[in-house]
Amino acid sequence: MLTRRRFIVGALSTSAVACGRAANIHTKHPQITHGVQSGDVQTGRALVWARCDEPARMVVEWDTTERFTQPRRVIGPVVGPATDGAATLALEGLPDAQTVCYRIRFEREAARGTSSWAAGRFATPRSDKFRFVWTGDTCGQGFGRNPEWGGMRGYAALREAGPAFFLHSGDLIYADNPIVAETTLADGRVWRNVTNERVARVAEALDDFRARFAYNLEDDHVQALAREVPILAQWDDHETHNNWWPGQVLADDRYKTERNASVLSARARQAMLEWTPVPAGPVHRVIHYGPLLDVIVLDCRSFRTPNDANRGDTGTMLGAAQARWFVDAVAGSRARWKIIACDQPLGVMISDDAGQEGFANGDGPPLGREREIAAILAALRDRGARNLAWLTADVHYAAAHHYDPARATGAVFDPFWEFVAGPIHAGTFGPNALDSTFGPEAVFQWAPERGKANLAPWDGLQSFGSIDVTRDALTVAILGIDGQTRYRLELPSS
Repeated sequence: MLTRRRFIVGALSTSAVACGRAANIHTKHPQITHGVQSGDVQTGRALVWARCDEPARMVVEWDTTERFTQPRRVIGPVVGPATDGAATLALEGLPDAQTVCYRIRFEREAARGTSSWAAGRFATPRSDKFRFVWTGDTCGQGFGRNPEWGGMRGYAALREAGPAFFLHSGDLIYADNPIVAETTLADGRVWRNVTNERVARVAEALDDFRARFAYNLEDDHVQALAREVPILAQWDDHETHNNWWPGQVLADDRYKTERNASVLSARARQAMLEWTPVPAGPVHRVIHYGPLLDVIVLDCRSFRTPNDANRGDTGTMLGAAQARWFVDAVAGSRARWKIIACDQPLGVMISDDAGQEGFANGDGPPLGREREIAAILAALRDRGARNLAWLTADVHYAAAHHYDPARATGAVFDPFWEFVAGPIHAGTFGPNALDSTFGPEAVFQWAPERGKANLAPWDGLQSFGSIDVTRDALTVAILGIDGQTRYRLELPSS
């Protein structure tokens, strides 16, 4: 029986491991603490990750068979407190269309002692067909790991879909949403979390942000997915604070030691680099997943102007340099399909205390941040970009939006689709109103009934999207975490 005393003792033990604190347990050998992960798998290259409980050198071996008959060895860095014991290492020269098996261990430098191997696998790009999944929003609104409900069951559903990779479209963590032991919901039911002292408060110190990433990886479903399916991670706002922008000073009394959003976001970014297999460069990047697909990952957070009424001439979401890079990346892509991984939907109204959080401002013609996206869409049209689809999450309900210049106000572009999925493990909200500027039509929406909001994961509205990629078509589906399809659309190649 889980008594209160046992719960508290277990929570404190988890906190000690997650935050890199020295526990009162001495083992003979180094230990890998949170399994393994892979990420940013693309043509010829992939990233792999693991974390050790003491300073030691990372060693990786990979092969195309789980028997490791001809392993290639890559020597990684020595990990320690500066990176919270974690490391990400690039594997180069990978063959296409293969299952790559890898194993990681850590070896002490100055004394004898080696950890056990921890193994994982991933698929490298194929030129005929494959599937990937996307969603967003993990552990939002205080919905953490609830053993009574079975943990983060949405991650089991992602794994069961059999994807080649998983695009996490932002809000990898909710640094501003405390995960407390019990929350009584509007219907009177009680959601019970595994928790610890660091995740039970807002994240301010670097160790607080580290603890949030550790907390997610302590879920069995998350670890199982990470062992078998590489992540393609981007961030949005809750890695730092709801609706933040650079230079913002938070008007949030929960923050006692730091309210500068740029300082907090730097700590969040460091923790993300330490705990997620992402490259050390910018968040925005291109993943060349073979001849069929390029994934263009955007960063709608680091370069934006402050939230306001969003009706001026200078508002931006991406910033001038990223906007130019984006157009060049899409127009210059040689892949059959281009997926735009955008952590903010284009036409959905997202209100903020300071004004508007997203691109949209309510109506046309393009003003504020809409001017930036209007210029991008026009440039893509002028440069003949074809076979695009936009993917996002953020708004906590699922939708399919078709954008058509015939319905737009003062904007010139080629028609395109935007698909919204999630949350995978957070409260559900919506649906939100659409801005008419770019002529969106909500062809599909899956959201709480009118008058209901912040529904728990057990209320059945958690979602993710899957895309089957072939040369001739993208087949897009929106699924619940029960594995049932709620919407399906085939987009033929042009």
